[in-house]
Amino acid sequence: MAHIPDGILSAPVLIGGAMLAAGGVALALRGLEDRAIPRMAVLGAVFFTGSLIAVPVGPSSVHPMFAGLMGLMLGPGAFAAVAVGLALQVLLFGVGGLTTLGVNTVNIAAPGILLGWLLGPMLRCSTGAQRAALAAAVGGLAVLGTGALVALVLALSAPEYTPVSRVMLVTYLPLALAEAALTAAVVGFLARVQPEALAPAGAQP
Repeated sequence: MAHIPDGILSAPVLIGGAMLAAGGVALALRGLEDRAIPRMAVLGAVFFTGSLIAVPVGPSSVHPMFAGLMGLMLGPGAFAAVAVGLALQVLLFGVGGLTTLGVNTVNIAAPGILLGWLLGPMLRCSTGAQRAALAAAVGGLAVLGTGALVALVLALSAPEYTPVSRVMLVTYLPLALAEAALTAAVVGFLARVQPEALAPAGAQP
């Protein structure tokens, strides 16, 4: 449930999330190059479409996020791509919430961006099995990072949510495995046909 709806989170968590998301989007747009816009649009569309597919897992549901892939290919630009995708989803389909838009943006985008920054340089210099392993780590850990942030904001909003947030975190494990495999496959393909696509684009911090 990375799309946290309105009426669940406390005001301090909502305000903090909105401020972090605004800073992230500002960073994404600062120095945005024209050549990066098509890549942001394509990855934003992939995120928008994929994250509308909800798969029931236990008491909650999960959906593809592609946050690790966006973090690798967009860098901070992933903040803008995710924010636009989430805004369109809530306005067109009522998925998520307007008051939680900032928190949801940070929860989804931040882990992928951080992992892309940490592991991206090593990934782009590696080949074969090492590259696949690093790509899988980025994809899988980004999902687990999102799950951890969702659990954190729920627990910070109300102690009563703590048991639920722990259960929800477990539901992200199957999705983490799936996105690890998907990210490794996409990175392997891009490394063969267009290796420059693995360099982050979308913002010049």
